[in-house]
Amino acid sequence: MSLIRKVVSNFANDSTEPGTSSLIEFIRVIYLFLYEMKNTVAIGFLGTQLDFAGKGPQRWERWRPTVALCQQENLVINRLELLHDVRGRGLAERIALDIAAVSPETQVRRVEMNLRDAWDFEEVYAALHDFARAYAFDTEREDYLIHITTGSHVAQICWFLLAEAHYLPARLVQTSPSRKGDVDVGGSVSVIDLDLSRYDKIAQRFARERTDGLNFLKSGIATRNAAFNRMVERMEQVAGRSRAPMLLVGPTGAGKSFLARRVYELKKQRQRLAGRFVEINCATLRGDSAMSALFGHVKGAFTGAQTERAGLLRAADGGLLFLDEIGELGADEQAMLLKAVEEKRFFPFGADREAESDFQLIAGTHRDLRLWVAAGRFREDLYARINLWTFDLPGLAARPEDIEPNLDFELERHAHDQGRQVRFSAEARKRYLEFAASPAARWSGNFRELGASVTRMATLAEAGRITETAVEEEIDRLRGAWQADGRDQDACAQILQSAAENLDWFDRCQLNGVIAVCRSSSSLSEAGRRLFAVSRAGKKHANDADRLRKYLLRFGLDFERLRGAV
Repeated sequence: MSLIRKVVSNFANDSTEPGTSSLIEFIRVIYLFLYEMKNTVAIGFLGTQLDFAGKGPQRWERWRPTVALCQQENLVINRLELLHDVRGRGLAERIALDIAAVSPETQVRRVEMNLRDAWDFEEVYAALHDFARAYAFDTEREDYLIHITTGSHVAQICWFLLAEAHYLPARLVQTSPSRKGDVDVGGSVSVIDLDLSRYDKIAQRFARERTDGLNFLKSGIATRNAAFNRMVERMEQVAGRSRAPMLLVGPTGAGKSFLARRVYELKKQRQRLAGRFVEINCATLRGDSAMSALFGHVKGAFTGAQTERAGLLRAADGGLLFLDEIGELGADEQAMLLKAVEEKRFFPFGADREAESDFQLIAGTHRDLRLWVAAGRFREDLYARINLWTFDLPGLAARPEDIEPNLDFELERHAHDQGRQVRFSAEARKRYLEFAASPAARWSGNFRELGASVTRMATLAEAGRITETAVEEEIDRLRGAWQADGRDQDACAQILQSAAENLDWFDRCQLNGVIAVCRSSSSLSEAGRRLFAVSRAGKKHANDADRLRKYLLRFGLDFERLRGAV
């Protein structure tokens, strides 16, 4: 634009040359068009060393990056936000005057930013982050450049991170001195656009890394189910970009624990966490032991607490905590977990001082937590907190196209664990896959059951070869197990129907209520505590489980069979 101004000025002063009026008007139109374009705003630190060149005429003989930025013919800086501390006021004033001499169209605004230590990453990043949040960016009317030539190396890194994270809607600009012997003290300038999609080779590299991440999450299994592949792709994106909790929903054996560990290992590879992977099945936690296991306890917190315990949340500090079957947590544990997730602070059991743990959370469940929230069994605020990224893991029966690649994976895992390679004969493999993908295959235990099935056949394989006869034996075994499960459920249903026929409506409603509690409880003791909470009050030795067991026996019912009929 400076060049256009010069051309316009030359033509305006030379009125003797014929035919120039139309050309002058044309150039004026171009100039006005360019004038209406976005203004360019540069933001950068004052270079206390590089920008200093004394006060005399000799200062024009030395390259100074901040002045040079505003001397470029092909880059007009309309406004410069010049950051400096209190000690740099005098130099900043001189730089502003020198910029006015070489680029009168540039407005220099001095911004005072006092840093105790310009090499303290946390302090510099926080100061620049606050500056970015407070700045009134107008991206429709202005383009922004971050001058990274000046300032400490820490400041340059912070500029880059803030621009990459889009806190600063800006590109990076770097100035360089002229080559030795060149009289141009303006040097050169280069703009660095962080839109990596513009660079084919870099984009291809990131695409390969993303593909590697997807394969890593799937352990190299070439899954074919489109819905599952889309889910894993989204999970890979979230794992690489977010620290927010994830919720894995799926039936037992669908691979929740396996995927949680793979997410942890992927995050660790990408240096998004450095701590441990800590896993616990919440269905195993009961009473005081649940509170102690999760949050730790102080010495003497309860009978038998002879020493202090750190707890799983503190063990996961800096790492990832996987809470499988999170729906089984009690109300008190849910409340404390919510505070720990949101504030990274919590009270160990029996303590009067808070502990801290900066962990990332993945929760797993086979239940529909929305229904549990509606029934008052799960806290709505905790569900809202862990429901930001929810991934539904389909069971094996819903992914018949993935049975074959998982079959190969299980064979390779068996070979790795046992040091013995086992293969199917062609006929045996075909027969097993036909059955495994058929409607007759229930796969109630999902991938865990498939793994057990392959292990049995591989262990019994003679000379490392699974025959068609071995496959038929395994198919008979699986069918028998699934039929037994079905008979148990049918028998339980018949008992319930028979019991209900001999009861008054009042007693039938009571029995149905008890059965509903039993089916939604993970143990007989838990169901008893929920059913007899009021009548137990004040009784030191109440045995809720025994009381419930005797009630069920009156109708020929058993807790485990009720649970199996869910």
